[in-house]
Amino acid sequence: MSSIADLPIPSLRRGDARAKVGAESSATLRGGWAHAMPSQNAALMRASFSVIAALLDVVVILCTAIACETLYHLFAYGFDGSTPPNLRLCVFAAILFVLSNVMRHEYAIKNYLTLDGHGWRGAVLWSVAFVCALTFGFLAKATEESSRGAFVLFYATGFLSVYAARAALVGVVRRSAERGGASARRVFLVGFESDIEEFMRRYQPWESGMNVIAAVALRDRADALQDDLALAQASARMLLPDDVFILAPWSRTDVIDDCVTAFLRVPASIHLGPERVLDRFADAHINKIGSIASLNLNGRRHDSLEIIAKRLFDIVCSAAGLALLSPLLLVVAAAIKLDSKGPALFFQRRHGFNREPFRIAKFRSMTTMEDGREITQATAGDKRVTRVGRFIRRYNIDELPQLINVLRGEMSLVGPRPHALAHDQIFERKIALYARRHNVKPGITGWAQVNGLRGEIDSPEKIRLRVEHDLYYIDHWSLPLDIWIIVMTIFSRKAYRNAL
Repeated sequence: MSSIADLPIPSLRRGDARAKVGAESSATLRGGWAHAMPSQNAALMRASFSVIAALLDVVVILCTAIACETLYHLFAYGFDGSTPPNLRLCVFAAILFVLSNVMRHEYAIKNYLTLDGHGWRGAVLWSVAFVCALTFGFLAKATEESSRGAFVLFYATGFLSVYAARAALVGVVRRSAERGGASARRVFLVGFESDIEEFMRRYQPWESGMNVIAAVALRDRADALQDDLALAQASARMLLPDDVFILAPWSRTDVIDDCVTAFLRVPASIHLGPERVLDRFADAHINKIGSIASLNLNGRRHDSLEIIAKRLFDIVCSAAGLALLSPLLLVVAAAIKLDSKGPALFFQRRHGFNREPFRIAKFRSMTTMEDGREITQATAGDKRVTRVGRFIRRYNIDELPQLINVLRGEMSLVGPRPHALAHDQIFERKIALYARRHNVKPGITGWAQVNGLRGEIDSPEKIRLRVEHDLYYIDHWSLPLDIWIIVMTIFSRKAYRNAL
């Protein structure tokens, strides 16, 4: 097994540490390593990035506003210039949006290491800013002269432009982080050598925007531990890290207590290093009920209002969908009957919420209707798929009868896709957290499907990725996320990928 010295980091002897770190160069601290970076420079870099990110939003929003004004008036009335009141409302909406993001610290560099959250969080703030701008315009009597069509166009395209710009900036930050350039946090590591090595190899913290400025390897001997901690504390005082990670098994409470006591004297956030069990849960967090503190592994449960809101959304949308799509449903049913022998609808047993069995409704797309202990998955070029079946599977039309299951309360519009009972039994044995998918109602569409994870499961990697996306949805559910998934289901190319 390799040691810290084998990692791609500079190394010097313990005796040189105090002088070298003070000179802002590299130094080893008892088998560990340090790369000193002035705290003022790191803080300036993070502040500069936040300003750039905010200015990018401002520029994109204003350019979109001008483009919407110009194009709308060009096609609607013939070009006669932009109406000043409308531009003023757009500028007001832009200012509100950016200020809201500033107050919520959305422009922190750590938020630009991934695109997760920018969609629904930004959409909520954008909608609030838009409504406030409309209210201001009504009270100031500015909406009488403004172009309502251009303002609605601005609302629809403004946030899409902001989202696209943020996606591009996220790409730049991620590439910089992978090269060690983007530093969201300056991190100091202390713990046993094997745990530090495992942390560096397993999590590669630089890809998350962490600049590991020093690592101190502790000796597992009572007579040496206090000396090592004294050295670590003195070094941390000089380096001024943002965060200190204590990397020791949680069962070693004596070592953790000594480390916490030592670093409470350092102006930095203290973190217990991740135990392997936490890798299985995306939203583990500290929960406190009264005086009892606990580590909540599988995230929060939805409160009553959230459950009611999701159910009302399902009822309204499924009822409206059945009413509006009834002509299409009748045409598809007739085409299936004319194309091949058998019923138009196919019912198959699936597991729902809390593994309660129900019969899912689908348009029949194959010549067989398997529902036993052994079910053969459809494959590319499967001869069992009918001509009409191939078309309706390609465009997800075969799933539309499940609106009835949603109306009945057996399914939701959005959620993990239910698998056949026979496949459930196989996947539960192979994937440890597969059964968590049954903690919510299954959906007609889901986060995995709109990311292209649909179709035949012919490798362990495919089912692993699908489960990971399903669990991400469960842990990050919100009504805006449901709406976004439905929009992607209709318009995103990924949602139609891998159809059989």
